[in-house]
Amino acid sequence: MSGGSAWTGAAVAAVTVGYALFSRRLSTTPVSAPMVFTGFGVLIGPVGLDVLDLGRDAGPVLTLIEAALALLLFTDAMTVRSRDLRTDGFLPLRLLVIGLPLSIAAGWLLAVPLFPGLTMWEFALLGAVLAPTDAALGKTAASSPRVPVLVRHGLNVESGLNDGLVLPFFLLFLAAVPGTLASEEGADGVFWRALIVSTAVGLVLGWAGGRLLVLARARDWATGEWQQVVVLAVAFCAYGVATGVDGSGFIATWMGGFAFGAALHKGRPAKGRPDGERPADLAEYVGGLLGTLSFLVFGAVLLGPVLEHLNWRTLTYAVLSLTVVRMLPVALALIGTGMRLPTLAYIGWFGPRGLASVTLGLLLVEDHVPGVAVLGPVIAVTIGLSILLHGMSAPYFAGLYGNWYDAVEADTPGLREARGTADASPRHHAGTRRLR
Repeated sequence: MSGGSAWTGAAVAAVTVGYALFSRRLSTTPVSAPMVFTGFGVLIGPVGLDVLDLGRDAGPVLTLIEAALALLLFTDAMTVRSRDLRTDGFLPLRLLVIGLPLSIAAGWLLAVPLFPGLTMWEFALLGAVLAPTDAALGKTAASSPRVPVLVRHGLNVESGLNDGLVLPFFLLFLAAVPGTLASEEGADGVFWRALIVSTAVGLVLGWAGGRLLVLARARDWATGEWQQVVVLAVAFCAYGVATGVDGSGFIATWMGGFAFGAALHKGRPAKGRPDGERPADLAEYVGGLLGTLSFLVFGAVLLGPVLEHLNWRTLTYAVLSLTVVRMLPVALALIGTGMRLPTLAYIGWFGPRGLASVTLGLLLVEDHVPGVAVLGPVIAVTIGLSILLHGMSAPYFAGLYGNWYDAVEADTPGLREARGTADASPRHHAGTRRLR
């Protein structure tokens, strides 16, 4: 290991130890793990101590962040049940089917007057990169018992699925940008390899891995610890095979998670093992830890350098992305549901941008998108603002919204927000939540 890499590893380890020692005390404050790690990232990056730099540490940086997203895509998908999108699932279904495409379109259109010189497809890429949400950045908003079950459930399911749903948009937009590596294969090639082949790889390997784990559990062949390792191995196997055939490892892991979960849920409980044991726990912890460390990398290599060269166009788009681009599509998606204005405002505000946007932003650099010098700072500032504003506001707004809900529910029989009965336990980026 080179001297630079050794210092980088030591700095990351030191920050992790420091946060871990005070994690319980910080968990009672509005200060979240992404906020702390992003701040320390800025400190150890090129604008601070210059311990971590994308120019010399690009390989490990990309590997860390891609591994984190791959694991979280897999575990998010494998925990989805069909009941999540039935009955009370109208909320996440509308947010995903209507709200997500509208958010991409709004982000696309609002970028046009602010950034002259970019192409239409680069505007589209910006909209796609900043469309997925990350519930871990506003943990309290989607987990507080003060918030109605229906709303908590909707925010968690939406956040767990929209990062996977945005991938096809991102890949097709990327293939349409002249001069990128993806454009050399063309939209047809990307559609075939990244969408069709990768989906098939994920479904086959995920289903096979799930069925084999069911068999091992039913016959008591595998210990509980190694059952959890299986989840990690299947996720990375799907990613590796898809990447090896020039497909999308992220789409393969996402689809693999669905297939793995479906196969696992059809199996019989393991002999002599408690029903509450979840094979995905280890993968969620590892994915959550890697995801948290990714925010440190984000602060060092993306956000820190950008802060020295802020301009009004970048800041204006970041604010619009966190407000208009999210809130207007949410309001349109929920027309006719009977939900009150405070609920629309609450759901609209809590659409934080996190790990998926970081990863897709780095892929723009890796794929040599011509406009990345403009797109990169916009993406970094938007995520940085989201980490700060959503993290700080989550406890306050959850309490404020909870007070409104308690008052209205007592006087309004049949209130739409009160009808939710689905399980609303936190699901998205569970490991990151536990590490908070």
